[in-house]
Amino acid sequence: MDTRELIKKVRRIEIKTNRLSRHLFSGEYHSSFKGKGMSFSEVRAYTYGDDIRSIDWNVTARLREPHVKVFEEERELSMMIVADISGSGKFGSQGQMRREVITEIGATLAFSALQNNDKVGLLLFSDRIERYIPPQKGRSQVLRIIREMLECSPQGTGTDIAQGLEYLNAVQRRSGIVFLLSDFLDEDYEQALRITGRKHDLIGIHLLDPLEEELPSMGVLPILDPETGATQWVDLTRKKTREKFKAWMEGKSAYCRRSLQAARAGRIDIRLGDPYAPALLKFFQKRNKR
Repeated sequence: MDTRELIKKVRRIEIKTNRLSRHLFSGEYHSSFKGKGMSFSEVRAYTYGDDIRSIDWNVTARLREPHVKVFEEERELSMMIVADISGSGKFGSQGQMRREVITEIGATLAFSALQNNDKVGLLLFSDRIERYIPPQKGRSQVLRIIREMLECSPQGTGTDIAQGLEYLNAVQRRSGIVFLLSDFLDEDYEQALRITGRKHDLIGIHLLDPLEEELPSMGVLPILDPETGATQWVDLTRKKTREKFKAWMEGKSAYCRRSLQAARAGRIDIRLGDPYAPALLKFFQKRNKR
């Protein structure tokens, strides 16, 4: 896409997702993800009920009146958006491709971080690492992330979640929030999820298309696998064929659920064609009640 078209797309996504994050998620996000550790804030006069262990004896001696140190939670966090941009991102039967929805969700999360003065970074992967942007603050950083999610042309077509997480763990040594956006049509990534879950606050966002869950009986059709580029003619009138594909998809989804649970990670299920805002909001609200 040319520069003018790219700027228009970035602007449209900014308007939509910034408004969404401002009205729906800023408070929920702030409550859901708390800072780690305490930092010194001020010294004030002692009042009944204060912990005597917090008395500042130097100030107390100087002013001849008990004073205590006040600490507050360190709020600043770093968020990493880890997005799968493999070939299956070009699929979508509900009016939007999977990658377009991933971009909108990533932008919404990035603006939520911006409104809470947190850092945000980006890692794009396929069957290799496609792009890495270290976490930083500011609107220009969020717009850069949106541009990369729109514009990055992946060199790989397959999916390797484990490789993406291993790279993340190597470059992000400080713990933070990690949103992993993918269709999770991969295997052997459970151990990588466990390691990431021990280090970071990990949330998997599982994006599925309804057509992938239930194939219609539509006759003999050429089916293109966007990750391998292979085309195969499939007779969808055969119930056994549809059931076999459904069982394969259910197996992938079950592995995703088990793996995220084993990693003690959060999970958000989003179906293409459904609004994603309610699913995100429900997740944040549920976390706040823990």
